[in-house]
Amino acid sequence: MLFWTRRSRAAVWALFGIVVTIVFVAPIATVVLAAFAGSWNGPLPTDLGVARFGDALSGDDLASLSVSLQTAVIAGALALVVGTWAALAARSAPPWLRRVTDAAFHIPIAVPSVAIGLGLLISFNSRPLLLGGTKWIVIVAHMVLVLAFAFSSVSAATERLDPALRQAAQSLGASPARVLFRVELPLLLPALGAAAGLAIALSMGELGATIMVYPPTWKTLPVSIFGLSDRGQALSAAALTTILLAVTLLVLAAVSRLRTRAAVR
Repeated sequence: MLFWTRRSRAAVWALFGIVVTIVFVAPIATVVLAAFAGSWNGPLPTDLGVARFGDALSGDDLASLSVSLQTAVIAGALALVVGTWAALAARSAPPWLRRVTDAAFHIPIAVPSVAIGLGLLISFNSRPLLLGGTKWIVIVAHMVLVLAFAFSSVSAATERLDPALRQAAQSLGASPARVLFRVELPLLLPALGAAAGLAIALSMGELGATIMVYPPTWKTLPVSIFGLSDRGQALSAAALTTILLAVTLLVLAAVSRLRTRAAVR
């Protein structure tokens, strides 16, 4: 709006396109291109093929992909349930309690994820909550990290709900549970779908806390990618990263489709 001439607007759009290309498109395109490379010793990759994908979709790497999917779905579902409950409960709380709740749910994203992982490792490394060395400590770590986003999405949606709808249902004799499940949650389905998709996507790529707590029997795909790159196998890591990107996009597309169908109903 601050640029009135066609030339100035074109210059701004060109600058925007250059920044987006350098910051977002080029790194991802480079990773995808490296995934198909047999070797990359010069300006461009050579011996292009799909051999690395065969290795990436077998053995321990395939198991890591399965672990990432299971972790993302379970952690995302738990975060969605807890975040939705907290957002609905905070709606009727005093303003000071709402502010405290909002701050508490956002603390995990305000501190380094490594600190969250170390805190969970220390907290759940003795009875009665002995989760260290099990898959559940990884799932809890992911849930804690994505919980803020689920809470924020649902909380913002509840603020837009018309309270007259709830009041009308209550005046007709509907119980609180019936109002929740038949009136409010159906109206929140688009926000719930968005929160679920975001939680799953963030969980699929989480590394900082995971690398602090994961047991050898529950290694996620980002951990495997980090291990390959740490050993200097960058091209194999690129193949795993490309698979991670593709699977994440497919899961997001599936969640979006389910959300659209639910909204139509």
